Amino acid sequence: MRGRYRILLGMAAGVGKTYRMLQEGQGARADGVDVVLAYLEPHDRPETTALAAGLESVPLLAATGGRPELDVDAVIARAPELALVDELAHTNVPPARNAKRYEDIDQILAAGISVTSTVNIQHLESLNDEVFELTGVRVRETFPDRILDEADEVVLVDLTPEALQARLEAGKVYPADRVDAALTRFFRVENLAGLRELVLRELADDVEARRHTTVLDPLSHHAVAERILVLVTPEARSQRVLRRAYRSGQRLGSEIDAVWVRRPGAELDEAGATALAALRRLASILGAHFLEVESDDLVAAVEQVVRERASTYVFLGTPDESRRTEIVRGSLVSALVRRLAGVDIRIVADRVLRELDP
Repeated sequence: MRGRYRILLGMAAGVGKTYRMLQEGQGARADGVDVVLAYLEPHDRPETTALAAGLESVPLLAATGGRPELDVDAVIARAPELALVDELAHTNVPPARNAKRYEDIDQILAAGISVTSTVNIQHLESLNDEVFELTGVRVRETFPDRILDEADEVVLVDLTPEALQARLEAGKVYPADRVDAALTRFFRVENLAGLRELVLRELADDVEARRHTTVLDPLSHHAVAERILVLVTPEARSQRVLRRAYRSGQRLGSEIDAVWVRRPGAELDEAGATALAALRRLASILGAHFLEVESDDLVAAVEQVVRERASTYVFLGTPDESRRTEIVRGSLVSALVRRLAGVDIRIVADRVLRELDP
């Protein structure tokens, strides 16, 4: 029997997720539950360290670079009723069993052990571009949206932006030498307000999704649902289009197909091959189906895929075509509108921002 998974979700570091996790662990321990600390990141916060007192810690795995990692085998061998695991979006280093901590957690759950873990909203993969546009910071450690979808419970740990800034100024989040930079960059009030809105919206969507039931066509026995087709190319900007389509797909309850129409005989350079591999990885993380079609007629190829996949929406980025080409040959969007009767077409606008270090 799989363990029960509870995620404590916050808008940013410092709202109290780890503290809440430890409070719940201590409460469960007082009720007679067999609880262990599988991984704790105290962030040099005395209150957090003090709250962990009395909780059994499973020995960590010595790892390359000196920072220890969660030892999945040790947790499973210990077989507690509940394991507390901090920072689920963390990227592991060798010799950890898995590349990401959420994969560690999945294996612990599969062993029948319940888990409570923590994460911030900016690490959600489908929000990566939105967080970047909001804060100017490109978050490098992400986790798939399915992790929230599959959790038994997602709980908001909340503070107002002003209260979080006050905690920063009091030295309760970062060391004193990092506070000024944090307050003037990522932790500005407008950034925190935007992140708080994202986390509240995500939780509202999660509640609605848990109420959703699929309706079946009684004649065909197929789901009566929307289906999104995303046109992508081996370019970094296609990742944004795919993420935006995924967010829409979550609200529509739809499947996502990503298609690249490759010209016959076309070869990718190193940059293109890297971008294509990144797109395939992103599609896999988001649970989208990646299709590669060879054709020298883009519109005809898209029309065929739309018919085969029963697509009801087509998403594409802002077409990179000159005004002269649009006048002489007609735009890609116009051609798709003419050929795809009854299919909604959405254009995802480009965003050009300067990336900052987190």
